[in-house]
Amino acid sequence: MYNILLCDDERDIVSALKIYLTNPEYSFFEAYNGEEALKILREEKVDLVLMDIMMPELDGINALSKIREFSNVPVIFLTAKSEYTDKVLGLNLGADDYVTKPFNPVELIARVKSQLRRYTLLGSAPKSIDSIRIDGIELLCESKKVTVDGEPVQLTPKEYEILKFLMMNPGICFSPSEIYRKVWGDVPIGVDNAIAVHIRHIREKIEIDPASPRYLKVAWGRGYKFEKSVSE
Repeated sequence: MYNILLCDDERDIVSALKIYLTNPEYSFFEAYNGEEALKILREEKVDLVLMDIMMPELDGINALSKIREFSNVPVIFLTAKSEYTDKVLGLNLGADDYVTKPFNPVELIARVKSQLRRYTLLGSAPKSIDSIRIDGIELLCESKKVTVDGEPVQLTPKEYEILKFLMMNPGICFSPSEIYRKVWGDVPIGVDNAIAVHIRHIREKIEIDPASPRYLKVAWGRGYKFEKSVSE
């Protein structure tokens, strides 16, 4: 059973989401502003959040910022805008995906299933692999956590997946499209900026000097790679 938090100040939209997502494997919590969503997340087990950006009292943007202080739960933003810049903004804030109003039910269901699958399967490497370590960076597969020189850092689910993918293939350069296809499992169209945002956030969390990274390197015109070992 997956617990999904639906958060939108319009009750009709929350009701519509429940209808679209009707599934015996899903149960729902309902919230109508960011404060209510935060209260539920602190008190209940939630596997996915669908949250509107524009809400009274505490909007989706500020609510997400507070959520990321204590949880890596996948968050899909609901937005009435379709401009590409708004989609990048959502990713920049730590959202894992976005759905544009009015909803396409088939797309909504597919994105929800994708996020739930990826969230629950994060770190599902073969049992013989408990962790991946390259110099000072260690990725703990079972707990889905990352430490830098022994200190824990908090990554969003997508940041974790990107880092895990690159660390499992050290020294190999992957284009933004290849990373997107692997991590999102979708057809990459105009994804360069979105991947760049995630890479920047990962660097800010694992690098001593993000502007001069030791681990997560860019190969201009080609893509990104995780160094095999900075000591080599």
